[in-house]
Amino acid sequence: MKLEMKKGIASKIIISVLACALTVSAAFADSLSSSEASALLKKTDATTAFSGTDFTANYSLVQEKPGQGKTEKSVIMYRRDDASSYTILFTAPASDRGKGYVQFDQNIWFYDPADKQFVFSSSKDKLSGTNATTADFTPQHYTEKYKIKSAEREKLGSLKCVVFDLAAKVDDVNYPSVKLWVTEEDGLIRKKEDYSLSGQLLRTTAIPSYQKYTGHSVPDRMLIIDNLRGKKINNKMQYEQTQITISNVSFAKQNNTVYTKKYVEMMSSK
Repeated sequence: MKLEMKKGIASKIIISVLACALTVSAAFADSLSSSEASALLKKTDATTAFSGTDFTANYSLVQEKPGQGKTEKSVIMYRRDDASSYTILFTAPASDRGKGYVQFDQNIWFYDPADKQFVFSSSKDKLSGTNATTADFTPQHYTEKYKIKSAEREKLGSLKCVVFDLAAKVDDVNYPSVKLWVTEEDGLIRKKEDYSLSGQLLRTTAIPSYQKYTGHSVPDRMLIIDNLRGKKINNKMQYEQTQITISNVSFAKQNNTVYTKKYVEMMSSK
């Protein structure tokens, strides 16, 4: 009971933070020069990658569907960003245990122990039915894949941020248009809005806090809202959302076999 209460309190806190994040103060508005904007966006890309090391962490994903309650999934993730490789293994619930993703050679594969086969996947695919995708847990490449339409200083709640309006310049992106709120002092992403080509808001992501390590910053919690999936409850629109909590972070080097299909198969049988 106490654990459920703590989870409920944590959920309310992060939702409250998101509500604050939606409040922009025009008084702080100020455009950046082209060179300033480019430099900050490049810095932001760097904060999402862990160069020169491996990364391991446990992810708890609590999905809430309006009127249907909550479901929880747990995964462990291994990343080697220098090789663009990662492995994601589901540890809970029992129905998902043994499933996994592995990326290497620019290809993503999903493994289901029920049929003991790997199938080709995509960074756009939902992570086991949640509102998150594998791309939410991997390095971002905004400088490489997007052009900056505008960059202005704004206050996001109590945070002094730069909001980027980005448009895709290549086809290999999950969303053709993105708005990105970044704290200027450290280049960390605090909020993101993903849009369709027609300008429709598809998803909203909030990252209110980070865990600090030597040379690295890791999100503490993330809240992803699916702005296309929802229903009215008591005359108020509520959307599907997934709250992600990241724990047990490690930067220890892993064996090369961790980033292989063989390793996913082996771990699925345990």
